[in-house]
Amino acid sequence: MGPVPNVTRADAAQFVRNPLAFIAERWTPTQRTVQRAALISLVMTCVIVVTGGAVRLTGSGLGCPTWPKCTDESLTATSEMGFHGVIEFGNRMLTYVLCAAVGWAIITVRSQKPWRRSLTRYGWAQFWLVMGNAVLGGIVVLVGLNPYTVAAHFLLSTALIAVATMMWQRTREGDAEPRPLVGKAVAQLVWVLIGVTVLLIAVGTVVTGAGPHAGDSSDVPRMNVGAVGLDWEGVTKLHAVLAWIVVTLTFALWFVLKAVDAPRGPLNRTRDLFLILLAQGLVGYVQYFTDLPEALVAAHMLGSCLVWIAALRVLLSLRERPRPKADVPTQVDDSQLSPV
Repeated sequence: MGPVPNVTRADAAQFVRNPLAFIAERWTPTQRTVQRAALISLVMTCVIVVTGGAVRLTGSGLGCPTWPKCTDESLTATSEMGFHGVIEFGNRMLTYVLCAAVGWAIITVRSQKPWRRSLTRYGWAQFWLVMGNAVLGGIVVLVGLNPYTVAAHFLLSTALIAVATMMWQRTREGDAEPRPLVGKAVAQLVWVLIGVTVLLIAVGTVVTGAGPHAGDSSDVPRMNVGAVGLDWEGVTKLHAVLAWIVVTLTFALWFVLKAVDAPRGPLNRTRDLFLILLAQGLVGYVQYFTDLPEALVAAHMLGSCLVWIAALRVLLSLRERPRPKADVPTQVDDSQLSPV
């Protein structure tokens, strides 16, 4: 190990003024480190979505009955609160892990040489979405798990997944102008696919909000129209119809890409989406006909994240941004060769 450099008063002042610039001047991460940091933030976003679902599925949504403290007297869960308090407080603590993952991603992209401002913006967008969702999560608790706020909480997480996915993709590309790999008609078909996927996810939150898993062992009101509760089975069938539309569009897209002799990237990403959709549909039908067992509902929530990521990867695969030759290392690793 080399000698530890002396830290002067000027260094300390510079760190206080702009810690990111201070670190960037003294450290240059490898391309693989940047990509892994972006991927970790994406993975952690999916993890906190699934653990948030576990809070609801175990009836622990009000395990900590207030926010930002767990109780009026205690910041953390107490022994008297039991299992539900541990689950809810543990999920709150995972927000700090997610913040650390996003912070690490911001530090790595800021320290990369040359500095790519677009990547830093994606990192900060993730940070503010995490902060906004943390506040919204507190509101969810304070309003007693109102299903509309729960739905908004999940949709904001979906937006966070979108930004994290785009950041991960951009770490694998250059900053040149994007070059389309398919024609305009194919791109329009993919945008229709993305739009229906967003609608599918949104209706899924209505299925949750009208369904039996309220998130607390007490009687939490479900979504309704006026004084009348929503027809849960009717909304579920609408959700299934939208899922089949997404599957059909994906299948049609694959054939169109084959017909126009598209590059392997879009074809592979479309295939991935199709397989994930089939698995997600299987889980959805099984959970519907088995009265919504908690484990399958949690798997379906994870599947929702994976479907959204896969759909976005299809969209992002329709163009390429070659990295400048100066940025390409002599010894290219496997992660840089994988098609996107």
